[in-house]
Amino acid sequence: MASLPAPAPAPAPVTRIGLVVFPGFQALDAFGPMDALNVLSEAPAGAAMTLSVIARTLDAVPTYVAVDADGQVLDDDEPARRLGGFGQAIVPTHTFATAPEDLEMLIVPGGTGTRSARTVATVVPFLRERFPRLRYLMTVCTGARLAALAGVLDGRHATTNKSCWSAVTALGPNVEWVRSARWVEDGKVWTASGVSAGIDCCLAWIARVYGESVAKSTADVMEYVRSVDPTNDPFTWMIDSQ
Repeated sequence: MASLPAPAPAPAPVTRIGLVVFPGFQALDAFGPMDALNVLSEAPAGAAMTLSVIARTLDAVPTYVAVDADGQVLDDDEPARRLGGFGQAIVPTHTFATAPEDLEMLIVPGGTGTRSARTVATVVPFLRERFPRLRYLMTVCTGARLAALAGVLDGRHATTNKSCWSAVTALGPNVEWVRSARWVEDGKVWTASGVSAGIDCCLAWIARVYGESVAKSTADVMEYVRSVDPTNDPFTWMIDSQ
């Protein structure tokens, strides 16, 4: 009787992670995966991880962005607060010009700011240049818009926020867009659906790289009920309403 093939070895742990931010990034797109990775970093499996927060400048980057009366994004240096001035900001550690050359993984959130011409002009070339050297790229929500514009999703399966489906997918005609997906894994590219889906996507990535037991313990510390089925997407209906 022929022996079964040996299981594929688990990927080597990832130690150098970069988070891309820009004015108008969606908070949970970034901080959902970040908190899962924060918890992982406190466990032996993730103890060697480092994080670089990467932006256009080293100024604090807000979750809000200036918009005009029609909702169009304005590229102001001092973006006007919207929704009554509510938002947060994160301080970068690096610019796109100074980001470490040995980054293994990039996480790209979505948000209103992905529609900014300035963000497109700075983030897209960075993704295009760094992608060949990355071990993993993860986009959350409309972060897939930037990755599609960079061409790094071409020929791959991917998903995005269902409330923005038509607008985002039109920018990637060579992408195999998956309508019903909480997240999609295609080689080294992981794409999550809208906002909270980034947590499930990141935990699935942790399971793939560090093992299911590590992913489960990470979710347990977060007191988070994971979706472990990437095809279980309760928001697909929003596509048909566009």
